[in-house]
This record gives sequence, C-alpha cells and structure tokens, in this order.
Amino acid sequence: MEYEDCYLQAQRPKYDCLLFDLDDTLYPLSSGLAAACGQNIKDYMVEQLGIEKSKITELGNLLYKNYGTTMAGLRAIGYDFDYDEYHSYVHGRLPYGNLKPDPVLRSLLLSLPIRKVTPIVCKPSEIAIERALEIANLNPQRTLFFEDSVRNIQAGKRVGLDTVLVGTSQRVKGADYALESIHNLREAAPELWESEIKTEVGYPGKVPRETPVTA
Repeated sequence: MEYEDCYLQAQRPKYDCLLFDLDDTLYPLSSGLAAACGQNIKDYMVEQLGIEKSKITELGNLLYKNYGTTMAGLRAIGYDFDYDEYHSYVHGRLPYGNLKPDPVLRSLLLSLPIRKVTPIVCKPSEIAIERALEIANLNPQRTLFFEDSVRNIQAGKRVGLDTVLVGTSQRVKGADYALESIHNLREAAPELWESEIKTEVGYPGKVPRETPVTA
C-alpha cells in the first residue's frame, strides 16, 4: 500500500489546472484588438452616452480601476444602456480578421497532459476568480494562472494561485513566471510536461520508510 501511494504521488503532475486569460495572453497585443476595443469604448461614451470627450480618458481609467470594466463602472455611476447594444458597439466592430490561426500555440496547448476546459469569467475581482475555482472544483495551490494584466496576476496570487505574467520577461510582484510570449511556455516551465515522463517511473521494491528512534 505504501509503495502504491508513493508511485501514484510520483506520477502526479505539479498542477491540476492551467487557467488562461484570453485577450493579449493567448493572442498577442500586436493583434490590435485591445487598442481598437479601447477606442470603441471611448466612442460609445461620447456618441451614445453624451459624455464630454475631454473627460473620457480620465473617467474611463477611473471606472476600469474601481469596477473592473468600463461598462460595469458606467452602470454603477448611473448610466442606463442596453448591455447587448454596448457589446455590439464595442466588440462587434473589432478587427477580428487580425486574429490568425496559430498552429504552434495550438500544438503546444494540445501537448499538455491536462484535460481541456474553457470557462469564461470576468476579472479582476477575487470573487470571480474564487468562483471559477469553485465551479471547476480546483485547488488554487495546484492551479497555474496565465494573464497579461499585472493587476489580475496580483488578484490571482491573493487567492493562492501560482501565476504566469504574459507579455514581458520581467517578473513583477505576484508573478511566479514571466513570459515574453505564450510560445515560451515549454522553455519557462518544463515541469508542466513532467507527468509524461513520471508515468514511466518505477520502483524495484518498497520505498523505505523512516522510523523514529529515541536515544
């Protein structure tokens, strides 16, 4: 029984789950979608809500910082608008044609010896992250979180996740790893593939057990 427990422990990978952000993480900042989305939000605030153009940048930054998204912030301070209309205006006009198939990334992700699940949850609320972990029945200490936002990385760290900051090789507070590109994942964290190797580990006999001696 002791031998079986040790063998199973040797087979177990370090992480049960890899939790990926999408925007500017699984696809790059260079796609231009983030910049286009930001501009669409500003245009919506001016053209649809009648907010003075000179106040847009400061107000948008404040709402994003305090409420997580500009949309949530606008509703919180009293603006009434249709959610679907907002999303259609802001996201329906994005240059999605800039996103191209990425066979290298696809192959990299499919090669990971972890089952594939794709939930969508809004951040940086710690409650949202905790809810995602609860829904997926995950142990945060055995979950690796991928993000391009330092703020979201730090929120993930506060709930106990190990974290990977994507988009820079410079580690910041709250980041356990930092990747210039998601394509560098294997080089930066080769242990994610270790379970493929460990499944071949065997033992010739029982694993010795330490016995305390009083002298």
